[in-house]
Order: sequence, then structure tokens, then C-alpha cells
Amino acid sequence: MTPNLYKYRKFIILFIVFSAVTLFLFYGALKPKKTLPIYSPADVNPELVDSTVQYVSKYHTIADFSFVNQNGDTITQKDYEGKIYVADFFFTTCGSICPKMTKNLFEVQKAILNNPKVMLLSHTVFPETDSVPVLKKYAIKYGVKDHKWNFVTGSKKDIYTMARKSYLAVKMGKPSELLDMVHTENFVLVDEKRRIRGFYDGTKEEDIQRLIEDINFLSEQESDSK
Repeated sequence: MTPNLYKYRKFIILFIVFSAVTLFLFYGALKPKKTLPIYSPADVNPELVDSTVQYVSKYHTIADFSFVNQNGDTITQKDYEGKIYVADFFFTTCGSICPKMTKNLFEVQKAILNNPKVMLLSHTVFPETDSVPVLKKYAIKYGVKDHKWNFVTGSKKDIYTMARKSYLAVKMGKPSELLDMVHTENFVLVDEKRRIRGFYDGTKEEDIQRLIEDINFLSEQESDSK
């Protein structure tokens, strides 16, 4: 190092550090902050939405519900009050996408096991066959933790109404058969205010990872707001 450079070495070091910090802060300011949309029926594929609510463009929330879970307990909105949760629709005898969806939701259960803010809720679309004992056997098969994950059954009309008017996640079946439902691969992310914040393909690993990341994001947001 030449005498002149040596003389100004502290200034040079400080300038380099200052420049690095400034660039870091500038980049952070420009980088867009993560956000999640708030979905309403008007934002979703009309095939998944009951015609009576397709026009709703804001203020959509999940309606009150009452179903029976795998343990014969009545599950209502009170059990999910103030919680972030993932909802889906399935049936136990489904041999196509349901097993994959349930296995992937088990991975979500593992990710949220120690997070008291988050739960899971799976609705059968075939309540006529998926009785409480059947749901219990299915839950045991897939390693369900009862305090985190409810498999529920109930009135087909009530399930249909929740699926198409609240969760916006199930297609109509045969038009000639009242309340016929065709479930989709959708997982629905609901925040603590009952609002839909995301839809995810329950058969795709990349969507499951995105779902877990979004759950963590909502959990952190909730903590920051308190």
C-alpha cells in the first residue's frame, strides 16, 4: 500500500462499507413485499361457484357451519374461530386424486403441527357413505392428529352449500341430480377473518410448498398485528 493510500485507508474502508449498506437498503426498498389476495366469488372460475353468489366481488367470508367429525363430535365455526385453516373436499372411496391429496395434506399437517394458529378441515362430498366410523378409519390410515385436522360429514345440502357458496371449490355434477357434487383438487386457504386467501392444487408438490409458505406468511402477519 502506497503512503497516500495508507493515509486514507480508514476513509476507503468506511466508504466501501457505507456503499454496501446503501445498496442493500436500496435493493430492499425496491423489492416488492409479499402479499396474498383476498378472493371473492367474482374472482373464481364460475364453474366452482353457485350462481346465487357469482356476482359478489368483495367482503366474501366463510359462512357458519355445523358438521360431525371422525370422532362423532360436532364441529362448528367456533372450533376454527381466529384460526388460519386449509379446507378441502374428498370422499374415502375415491381412487383417483383423493389419496394423493390426503397424503399431501398430511405433509401440511406435519408443517403446522407446532403452530397453534393453524388447522385443517376436510369435507366428504359423499356423506351417504362416509359415516363417522368410515371417516375415523380413513383418518387413522393417514395419520391424522385429531386436534389439528377434522374430517367432517353432515347434510349433503349443507356440504354442497359450503362447497359452492363459501369455499368456491366444487363443481356441479349431473344437472338432473339435485346437490350432485364433483370435488376438485383444490385446497383452500382461509385466514383468521374467514376470508379466502389462496387456492392450491392438492396433487402438486410445488403447490403444497407454496401453501406452507403462505400459511407461515399469514401466521407472521397475525403475530405482527397484535
